[in-house]
Amino acid sequence: MSASELSGAGARPGEPAPSSGAGEAVIDRAFAVLGAFDTDHRVLPLAALARRTGLPRSTALRLARKLTGTGALERLDDGCYVIGLRLLEIASLAPRGHGLRAVAMPYLEDLFQVTGQHVLLAVRDGEEALLVERLSAHNASPASFRVGGRMPLSGTGVGLVLLAHAPVQVQERVLGHFEPGQGGDAVRTAEELRRVLAEVRRGGYATARQASPPWTTVAAPVRDGDSVVAAVSVVAPSGDFDTAAYVPAVRATARAVSRQMNDLRRPG
Repeated sequence: MSASELSGAGARPGEPAPSSGAGEAVIDRAFAVLGAFDTDHRVLPLAALARRTGLPRSTALRLARKLTGTGALERLDDGCYVIGLRLLEIASLAPRGHGLRAVAMPYLEDLFQVTGQHVLLAVRDGEEALLVERLSAHNASPASFRVGGRMPLSGTGVGLVLLAHAPVQVQERVLGHFEPGQGGDAVRTAEELRRVLAEVRRGGYATARQASPPWTTVAAPVRDGDSVVAAVSVVAPSGDFDTAAYVPAVRATARAVSRQMNDLRRPG
C-alpha cells in the first residue's frame, strides 16, 4: 500500500485529500490493524479486529478492505481476516531478516547437524531480540521459539550477546528497568547483569539457564565489520547440555557467518 493510497483512504469524493498529519494517522491505524494479529490471534473477525485496535468498527472495516485489496490481509470465506502473503513478500527484502538468514543458513544447518538441538539466529530490535531463524529436530524438546517472535535481551543467550554489544543508552535503559526474574536463573540484579555483559564482551560468548523448563543456551555474536548485527545460539535441555562441545561449535559458526558477511561487503 503506497503512502498516497493511505493518505486518501479517508477522503470522500469531492473533498480535498487529508493533510499529511491525517495521512500519517491513517498509516498508524493501518499498522494497528496489522499489529492486532499475533501467535494467539492469527485469525480475526471484524469485531475482534476493531476491539483489539480500539478503532470504530466502520474504520476497522474500511482499513481491512483496503489492506485486503493490497494483499496485506486476506479475507476468509467466513468473513474473518488473516495476514496476507504480500507482507511475507515485502518482509523477505529486509536485509536484517531474510538477507542475513540467506547468508547464515548453510552455517546454521552445519551447527544443527553437529548438535541436533535448537539453533537460533536473532537480531536486536530496540530492547528486544527478534528471532530470524530457528532449526529444530522433529524429536527436539518442545520450545516456544518462533521465527518473527521476540525474546528479552536480559534473559536469553542471544539477548545477552546483543545487549552486550548494543549502544550504551540501550544497555542503560534495560539495566534501569531490570527486575528480578528477567535475567534467567543466574542474574538477579541489575549489577549482576552489568557484570555478565562485561564477561560476554571479554569472552566472546554468553550462556544462560532457566529452571522451568530446564534449558541452557550458549550464544555468540555475528559481526558485519566492527558491528555486531546478530547472534547465533544453541538451546538444549540442561541435562543434555555439552558445554565443551557447544561453546566452540557456536563460536565457530558465528565467526563463519561473520566472515561471509564481511566478504559480501568487499567490492568484487
